[in-house]
Order: sequence, then C-alpha cells, then structure tokens
Amino acid sequence: MGHHGWQGNPPGTEQEARRRIVDAATACLDRAGLAKTSLSDIAAEAGVTRQTVYRYFPRLADILGAVAIAGVEEFAVRMQRHLTSFGSPAEVAVESVVFGVRAVPEERYLSLLLQADEGDFFTGAVTSREWLALGARILRNVPVDWAAAGVSTEEDFAGLAEILMRLFLSFLRNPSSPEATDDQLRQLVRRWIGPSLTT
Repeated sequence: MGHHGWQGNPPGTEQEARRRIVDAATACLDRAGLAKTSLSDIAAEAGVTRQTVYRYFPRLADILGAVAIAGVEEFAVRMQRHLTSFGSPAEVAVESVVFGVRAVPEERYLSLLLQADEGDFFTGAVTSREWLALGARILRNVPVDWAAAGVSTEEDFAGLAEILMRLFLSFLRNPSSPEATDDQLRQLVRRWIGPSLTT
C-alpha cells in the first residue's frame, strides 16, 4: 500500500483505506450533492491522488455503491421497525415491497445509484449475497408466526427475501404507467404473494 498523501496519516490496512475514501465521498456528497461530486473532489477530500482512488474504486459508481452500502444498516432498522406493526407473514411480505419501492428513492445514500443512472449496478448490489442476507435478517426479526406460514429455515428466509427484493426492484426500476398507488401495489402483491404465506 502506498504511503503518499492521506494528509500525512496513511491507513494501516486496505480496508481502512477503502473506508477513508468512502468517508471522503460521503462528505463531498453531503456538501455538494451528486451532480457536483467528482473523483477528483473525493481524492482531494481524502488527501490522495486520483490514481489512489482508482486503485480501490475503478469507477464513481463503485464509490457510490460503497456509500449506499454504508448507509443500508440505518435503512434496515427503519424498515424492520415499520414491518413490526403488521401481524401476519403475508402482510409483512406485502409491506416490505411497498416500503422498499417508496422509501429507497427518498433515502439519502441508497438512491445515489438510481440518481446516477447506475440502475444495473444498483440491481447487482441489492441482489448480492450481503444484501439478501440483510433482507432475510429483517424478515426473521419481525415477530410474526413465520413457521405457521412454512418459513422456518435460513434457506426459507433467504428465498423469501430474494423474491421480495427482486419484486421491489422490478417495481422500482420499471414502474407501471400510470404509476400504481400504494394501495394498488399492496393489492397486487397481496393477490399473488399473499396466498403462499397464508396460514
């Protein structure tokens, strides 16, 4: 690892270097917004050259993805809190899709990839093993009778999370025309997903 730059305080590990670049990107985005943030700005904020940034993040989209992932835990907490107000596995599944479709575009960091027209990169991130594991964890932590709905193993939760996340991605990236209201979206998802989780 090179020790030039870094404002005279080089990182001890590759992981720390990546974290510092992500922190620098977050600071730039908070200050200037996506349209006015470049790799040069991020490099200057981190106290390194553009070449150093490229070593860790070949494209701006890669940095945006890392910033989004850094903010996903807070989003997961809010989603889980929202879902705990529903009393059945079917309603939790329905509301997870509606919440994802409506909340992601409003999320400060999660929406960055959509704003940057990096939809394919966003899809790849959300369907990655890490994000699917997060989705399964959110579902598992919602206090409904999952076992009565046939969802009991880690594989069950992972499969349900993947289906729901792929569904919300589809609605998010390719909304119907005219765009469905929340109630219309609920009705559609409830009609086709609900029966598989009804006790």
